[in-house]
Amino acid sequence: MSTALLALGSRGGSSNDQLRRYNLSMVMTLIHHSGGCSRAEITRRMGLNRSTVGALVAELVELGLAFEGEPESVSGRVGRPSVQVFPNPAIVALAVYPDVDAITVCIVGLGGEVIRRIRYDTVRVPTVHETVNVVKAIVDGMRGEIESSFRVAGVGVAVPGLVNSKDGRVLIAPHLGWRDASLAAALTKALDYPVFAGNDASLGAIAESLFGIARGMDDLVYLNGSASGIGGGLIIGGSPLRGTSGYAGELGHTLVNNMGSRCHCGRTGCLETEVSLSRLLAVLKLARADQDELEIALGVSRDPKVMREVQRQIDMLSEAISNFVNMFDPEIVILGGFLASLLSVGRERLADAVRLRSMSSMGHSVVIEKASLRSRIIMVGAAELAFAGLLDDPAGFARGAAGRAGQPRG
Repeated sequence: MSTALLALGSRGGSSNDQLRRYNLSMVMTLIHHSGGCSRAEITRRMGLNRSTVGALVAELVELGLAFEGEPESVSGRVGRPSVQVFPNPAIVALAVYPDVDAITVCIVGLGGEVIRRIRYDTVRVPTVHETVNVVKAIVDGMRGEIESSFRVAGVGVAVPGLVNSKDGRVLIAPHLGWRDASLAAALTKALDYPVFAGNDASLGAIAESLFGIARGMDDLVYLNGSASGIGGGLIIGGSPLRGTSGYAGELGHTLVNNMGSRCHCGRTGCLETEVSLSRLLAVLKLARADQDELEIALGVSRDPKVMREVQRQIDMLSEAISNFVNMFDPEIVILGGFLASLLSVGRERLADAVRLRSMSSMGHSVVIEKASLRSRIIMVGAAELAFAGLLDDPAGFARGAAGRAGQPRG
């Protein structure tokens, strides 16, 4: 017996039962991350025979987690096309993203589609208690729609700070002023759904690797720039780099200027201090701007002060990226948030500087691109936290959801 089957058998139940659960999980995960694919593709990717794949797909359809449909006709193809299998978009996760200027809640369906997005602009940096109350109010306002149209797998929260991945406790979110906060537990009590929390940039890296421009790539660096600063996420060897407690990836505190400004962390010249949205807004004389508005403002400005600040930030960003290229040798470096806007207006300057500062041929081969998921990236990544249990055990999720449907709400 293979070591894989031995491991499966050790989880309880017969090895055949565990192998079926494993295969069902793999099929569900494949159609979720691809947004739907043919039976023929599932058969090819999984190395199973057609009858086994047919039985697994039929079970997912019966469980209400997937449905089958006819594919679009392809000109020139001979023979009958394979039936397509799609994830059920009515199975959803709630995604939550608290930041210094807003709290955003989304409904995200299987397949990574953002179905509904509600942004609540805050007049001040929200406390944990205020965040829980705002999220509860938003979800309660959608409760009728949610309960009539969707099945909720859980809630995923993207936090701009250090989060213990095991219990969803926020160790520190410096820009929010949160320390040792039991955010996941508080939201679980308020919403009556299971809640999971993670670092925003790490979740963005996962989302882009599964649904975006880095799909199929095993090594990437993702940098997210927001009002809260700069966070980083790493996928190395095909797996997220999390560290012992899930705190790995604080790339925003990489030293880029030893003569720079004092950072809130106590160091001098950190990346997120030297490259910041607030500095760009200040020279543009804007109170706030989303990614699209910022990109337009930077693109049309001819103010020398704006151009000097943009060039300075691009140079500081290139210093950090070249360090990451030297350390991790990624296939791609992905920029999100306001960093993507900097890339749009200074791509050539940034690429040239990274090539100059990177060792050997690494800087020449690495690709630097904007996150293709754009503003959806963090929410899609947060939803993956909530979908994890479903993807691991689709039948168990369906049984549990059926059992909860018959219980009165607490």
